[in-house]
Amino acid sequence: MITPDTISNILSAARIEEVIADFVSLKRRGTNYIGLCPFHNEKTPSFTVSPAKGIYKCFGCGKAGNTVNFLMEHEHYTYPEALRFLAKRYHIEIAEEVQTPEKIQEQNEKETLFLVNQFAQKYFEQILFETEDGKAIGLTYLQERGFRDEYIRKFQLGYSKEGWEDFSSHAVSEGYKPEYLVKTGLSIQREDRLIDRFHGRVMFPIHSASGRILGFGGRILSADKQTAKYLNSPESEIYNKSKSLYGLYFARNAMVAKNNCYLVEGYTDVISLHQAGIENVVASSGTSLTNDQVRLIQRYTPNITILYDGDPAGIKASLRGIDMILEQGMNVKIVLFPEKEDPDSFARTHRSAEVEAFIAKNAVNFILFKTRLLLNETAGDPVKKAGLVKEIVNTIAIIPDGITRNFFINECSSLLGVPEKTLVNEMNKILRKKFSKKLQEEGQGPYIEPEETLTAEPQIIFDFDSCEYLEKEIIRLLLQFGSESITLKQKTGDEPEEEIHLKVADLIIQDLLRDEIPFEEPVCRQIFDEMAELQQKGVIPDKDFFLYHPDPILATLAIDLVILPYEYSHGWEKNQVFLRPEIERLAESILPTLFDFKAKKVERMIDVYSKRLKELNNSKDNKEIEESRQCIMQRMKLDEIRIRIQGKELGRTIVK
Repeated sequence: MITPDTISNILSAARIEEVIADFVSLKRRGTNYIGLCPFHNEKTPSFTVSPAKGIYKCFGCGKAGNTVNFLMEHEHYTYPEALRFLAKRYHIEIAEEVQTPEKIQEQNEKETLFLVNQFAQKYFEQILFETEDGKAIGLTYLQERGFRDEYIRKFQLGYSKEGWEDFSSHAVSEGYKPEYLVKTGLSIQREDRLIDRFHGRVMFPIHSASGRILGFGGRILSADKQTAKYLNSPESEIYNKSKSLYGLYFARNAMVAKNNCYLVEGYTDVISLHQAGIENVVASSGTSLTNDQVRLIQRYTPNITILYDGDPAGIKASLRGIDMILEQGMNVKIVLFPEKEDPDSFARTHRSAEVEAFIAKNAVNFILFKTRLLLNETAGDPVKKAGLVKEIVNTIAIIPDGITRNFFINECSSLLGVPEKTLVNEMNKILRKKFSKKLQEEGQGPYIEPEETLTAEPQIIFDFDSCEYLEKEIIRLLLQFGSESITLKQKTGDEPEEEIHLKVADLIIQDLLRDEIPFEEPVCRQIFDEMAELQQKGVIPDKDFFLYHPDPILATLAIDLVILPYEYSHGWEKNQVFLRPEIERLAESILPTLFDFKAKKVERMIDVYSKRLKELNNSKDNKEIEESRQCIMQRMKLDEIRIRIQGKELGRTIVK
């Protein structure tokens, strides 16, 4: 683990405008920088970077964060990976916390496996390009498949010689221990010999999302039908086939930029599409798609387009596997290539523009594709058609979003020639069963009414009495000015005016805690409670404490509140338009906001207690009599607070 001091040094050294400028073209505007948002398509810049605050915010799509968040969001690094990237950029030595011997051994073993794979990739690549066998067999095969050298090198392809021990012997002679060669799956232990698993194969390295080599896929070049055409590394400490996608490292940025992922079956499909200029493509490496792989794609885009060859039997076999993609709330489209064509062959025999145009023209939503595909088999058979209707409705029911389900019910009603109401009723039965089963599993008993009905109109409710905007303004004042000192003048009775010196955070927090005024908006409440807890310990956290908060929800709200979409226009000095900085206008911000917030909250709370007292009026139940008494006491307390607020807190004012 990276030590807290090192993390602090990294965050202090990192200049957000420099880091983001490596990925986004920025122009200075006043004290900030502005550019086109890298997270959504836009023509007018709305992406703002604030060096003073160390944060960015897009006022178009709402994305916001700090330097580390940007790298995690844009480059899809984990938190430690983002910190290491920044440490390397700013030449900061990373200090690691002392870990247990077991953890150290586990980490060392994983690192060793990565190093062995890296060594193997370099070896196979060298054999491919620099040896007679490699060039005559491996390189010739790849070039005959239409792969250009630049893409062979980009994907770090290689060749493993025909000999049974060439790689293993070389690795051992270079100091690599046999046990790690076996653990990576590159070698197989046969009594006292090490055998090369991939001998006589073209090698395809499989990379992690951050570019490290997890394992290999090898394609045999001989015509031996008894030997598997493709062979993958076995499972290891670092490689799990069901959690890996071939080409992800090379596709991730394009997946974000295009907001779509093309899913193909094999390694060569990926490389051929890259050569055609289509980079947002990954392969499931010949296996059925898994939930982990779906979640990997979902990190980069909610949209997935599956590219199939023209084999109907293969398509039908994989239809059910697509349900898990729908279950994750992703949008799935299908592209069917012409008969005897696959993405690899089509990309090699057509120009780039033709490939892109074909995919765009032929992409069909999965549910509509499935409905049309299976509908052809039900002609003249009502029993088959009834089964098809149930299967389609079951697939639609998997989709989490109700509006999307409603859309497909409408579309499939037309395609199937079945009344929409019939499909809706069938849908609601499925939803009821699913929800009832879920409740029973949680020990809550069966559920009779449906979870939701698709015919219900969505309701939009506006709460005009909401205090949310005032709560957010109070949190903003605490974040921006909590540590600033202010002077109050307070008069009590006939006593002369007295000056009181306070921090802004002390004033606001003590005031609200004293009157027991709660926050309703959950995130505002979390920030206030955390600040109050620290304030009572004598600590007033600055805004950076929340801008870099480990809870991303708190950090996002803090960023939203402290960065503004506007700043002073150019020429204000020339035009003699002078505005006092907000720090000089705290008297005009803090107390009025507090008064408005407390007054609104108190009125609402009084109304609640008054209504409850009417309900409890003339009750003879002992519990309700006691509740009525408590309501009266709370109502009286609130009346006192209201009087104090109306009296402007006994005439207290801020003088500086």
